[in-house]
Amino acid sequence: MSDKPLSPDVKRLGLISFFTDVSSEMLYAITPLFLTMVLGASASVVGVIEGLAEGTASLLKGVSGWYSDRIQNRKRFILLGYGLSALAKPLIALAAAWPLVLVARLLDRFGKGVRGSARDALIADLTPVELRGRAFGLHRALDTAGALTGVALSIILLQTFGDKDQQALRNLYWIAFIPALVGVLLILLVREPVRELASSFRHQTTRDALGNRYWAIVVVAAIGHLGFSSDAFLILKSSHAGLSTMQVLLAYLCYNLCYTLTAYPIGARADKIRKESLLAAGLALYTLVYLGFALITNKWLAFPLFIVYGLFAALTDGVFRALIANVVDKSVRATAIGLFSMITGVVALCASLLAGWLWDAVSPAAPFYVAAFFGAFACIGFIALARQPAPS
Repeated sequence: MSDKPLSPDVKRLGLISFFTDVSSEMLYAITPLFLTMVLGASASVVGVIEGLAEGTASLLKGVSGWYSDRIQNRKRFILLGYGLSALAKPLIALAAAWPLVLVARLLDRFGKGVRGSARDALIADLTPVELRGRAFGLHRALDTAGALTGVALSIILLQTFGDKDQQALRNLYWIAFIPALVGVLLILLVREPVRELASSFRHQTTRDALGNRYWAIVVVAAIGHLGFSSDAFLILKSSHAGLSTMQVLLAYLCYNLCYTLTAYPIGARADKIRKESLLAAGLALYTLVYLGFALITNKWLAFPLFIVYGLFAALTDGVFRALIANVVDKSVRATAIGLFSMITGVVALCASLLAGWLWDAVSPAAPFYVAAFFGAFACIGFIALARQPAPS
């Protein structure tokens, strides 16, 4: 591992994600249960809400990434995006029916879509190529530590006020606004490096600037994302297997704990070996986890499955970002990250819609068999990419 320190602004961006994820993850595992148990929504509605929300974020990542490269500015997108997500938090508390939850989730994911590509490109801008695995690993570790903290807070609050009290569930959405606001204020301390407007962005087509290696990665990742339905279905399947609301939150806490503890060391390792190999390993674990959820008969098996799922996330999430940042020219970095997120997100939207339909029309196990199939296919694809010569 290199002894070079990471930029203080990379660490600040990690802290911003920490506080934002404290806010978001206080609510994430609760929202599908809130929708089904309090508002009476079906699994198909959960799939529509989560799919449209994530699809919105993904589409905007492509547009905002392109525009961020065009005007060579990152910070304004980051501030706007985190600000919109913070403002969306209290809306669900006011919901009497699921359509307002849909509006709130769309606003929250609109913010994520605006900020994501610019933030990831800024991390890459601030970090030399030999440290990018570490930088993205640190960011994902802090982001997930926020998720861990958020889930723990929701468990403590629900234990205090009761996990079957509808008003207690609603109050979580009000409380979650506080850490979101802290994250927005921290953005004011981030300094963006001065860049010259890159002429290559103006004169090359996006396809030529990104290159064939980038598109090969996108195609293989998109195949995998055909099975990447919302994690809300893992939560619903755990509940369906017999876990209580509190036990579901504890299982989800195990996922975030594993992700937090492994994201940084895996990111550091990604600077030493082929990132495609790590992605293949992660997708192999994903396939096993989804097969496990499809076949689950003992509710307690959800706990080790969520732990392994956290390792999958650590092997793929930050590694995807670092790989994309390394295979494209800096003049189209945000465009590349945004376009990747847009394409895979739209595919994941279709996966969530399909998962909701399969759950209701076929069986609760069906979405997990489908996800395992596509995960295995993408794993083979990244093994093939890892065997190709590394780009110079």
